Amino acid sequence: MAQRILGKILDSLESSHMSTTSATTLQERSLPQEQLRQFGFSHLLELATFAPHSYSSSFLLRELKEGAQGVVRVRIVQHQSYAKVLKIHAHALDFDEPFTLVFFHPKPYIKKLFAIDCELFVQGSIKLDGLSSAHQVSMIQPKIVREINVITPHFKSPHKNDQLIKLTRILITQENLQAYLPKEISMALVRIFHPDEQFFADFSTRKGFDERSLYALKFCEIFAHLLRLSTKRMDFPAKYRCSGDYQSWAQSLPFSLTGAQQRVCQEIARDLAGERASKRLIMGDVGCGKTLVILASVMMSYPKKSLLMAPTSVLAKQLYEQAKLYLPDFVQVAFISAESKQELGGLFAAQVDFIIGTQALLYREINGDEIALVMSDEQHRFGTKQRHYLEKLATAPESNGQTSKPHILQFSATPIPRTMAMLESKMIDVSIIDELPYPKNITTTIITKSGFQALLSHIQSELALAHQVAIIYPLVEESEKSEYLSLKEGEGFWKNRFAGVYSTSGQDREKERVLEEFAQQGNILLATTLIEVGISLPKLSTIIIIAPERLGLATLHQLRGRVSRNGLQGYCYLYTHTPDSARLREFAAHLSGFDIAQIDLRYRKGGDILQGRTQSGAQWVWADLSEDEAIFTRANTHLQTYLQHNAKQASSAHT
Repeated sequence: MAQRILGKILDSLESSHMSTTSATTLQERSLPQEQLRQFGFSHLLELATFAPHSYSSSFLLRELKEGAQGVVRVRIVQHQSYAKVLKIHAHALDFDEPFTLVFFHPKPYIKKLFAIDCELFVQGSIKLDGLSSAHQVSMIQPKIVREINVITPHFKSPHKNDQLIKLTRILITQENLQAYLPKEISMALVRIFHPDEQFFADFSTRKGFDERSLYALKFCEIFAHLLRLSTKRMDFPAKYRCSGDYQSWAQSLPFSLTGAQQRVCQEIARDLAGERASKRLIMGDVGCGKTLVILASVMMSYPKKSLLMAPTSVLAKQLYEQAKLYLPDFVQVAFISAESKQELGGLFAAQVDFIIGTQALLYREINGDEIALVMSDEQHRFGTKQRHYLEKLATAPESNGQTSKPHILQFSATPIPRTMAMLESKMIDVSIIDELPYPKNITTTIITKSGFQALLSHIQSELALAHQVAIIYPLVEESEKSEYLSLKEGEGFWKNRFAGVYSTSGQDREKERVLEEFAQQGNILLATTLIEVGISLPKLSTIIIIAPERLGLATLHQLRGRVSRNGLQGYCYLYTHTPDSARLREFAAHLSGFDIAQIDLRYRKGGDILQGRTQSGAQWVWADLSEDEAIFTRANTHLQTYLQHNAKQASSAHT
């Protein structure tokens, strides 16, 4: 039933296509979006990247050579049956030589289709047997074709192949594509969907697309993505224009901000003083000093209020303590967690300038009238809905047909590769803190069981220097599926050999107390990945990560970033049963978070940036964001030209 409906849609589409007159843009020709959606495509350019996975040719072969694919005109001479094989001897009429058709596990109707003395066009791949001077020419499992001199694309789709061929024949044209894409890109895409003999020969030889075709598919995919982003971004008036004096505050600090911190602060200050509600993502490597940029932003917003959400109570409390330490006394700061009792409405809200909390903020009655700035730290830890809730909380009611919104800052210590950031920047401005207050000096070593005694000696020497050590386990409890010890299994070993050993799984209620006591007086911390996010342990010099192959590179980088926080010589040991892992070796060879993110992108792909449904995976079919930055740059430039051209056309139409 569904196939019949699609067939009718295509018939009506083809008739409308035949009567379509030329126009300057696709929109003016009213490209049938409904028909595209019936086939699962939201846009013509999405169809244009849905390339065939293979082709078959019904062109008559000009020579019988090994591997040649095409059609041969034959006359059937004789049937010869074996146990599970049927050989049909024929004569290749255009070559005047014997030709054998071979069928394995033949069905009874085969002999009727290939009746003796019939002349047929048979399609398949040529196989040569025997010496070149006396070879036997055969074709395995050939098909009879009714139409010759045609190349047929084959698509991987739940829809019938002939329906997709019909759709692409109608819509994938030079005229349609060139309304969006450069001429040579459009020509290359048309060739993919309407191939000629040379294209088929090249595809067969390469067993895939040539460089020109791949470039066009990548360009089209990236351009289509950027085009969707350009329509998604919406500007709103700012609820408040903020111009607080953060510079005097910065000068009063007992240290100087780095050049990168100052640059990013200036970018944020311009945003907050503007009429448009800004959205900015601030990225920086572990230890780059994002906390001070957060506090500077609070000073820019003052006397209006700021709100910050952090992913864990440990990190939120640490940010609260930093705010109390560095912000002026006249800036009132509140800390909200699941255990907090106070409400944030009414009088209490009027007395607070900066609210810091965990996700408990989502479940509190908060008066958002005076909130000018909404921030989230480690923003990748929150879902889109959670971040949107905070934004909605501080959004002013609609007035004069307009909705005014707060300024939004998102902070992340998990660097997004430069190309990913450029993609994100179509919806959100991006600042990068690419300078560290202290130089990172961390040695990363991959070790196995044979290096364990040397590791123990290293731990003893570091503890003798009053340094601290963290050991990260992959599991809390024993598991039959794991070949590594769990946290609970390892506790006894360390506590029997060393004093000052603290242990927390991150799930226990005492985790905050354990971390605080360890920071003050501990020697060794046994933990899970809970210390990945933002916890400050200034005396931590060594981190040992057990089973690192089970963790993402971003998580490994975050864990490694816990050491060498104040210029201390740092050590990271990756204890693994797979020391030859190329992924771990690449990680060990790089310290920069942006380099790590590029490596991670290669291994995991980019995820769904536009919808946010997946953090990694196969969003990109053709483009590789770790390698195709030049194509992205060109596509982005072309998009600006395209948008300007459309804007001029729209303006001319109105005048």
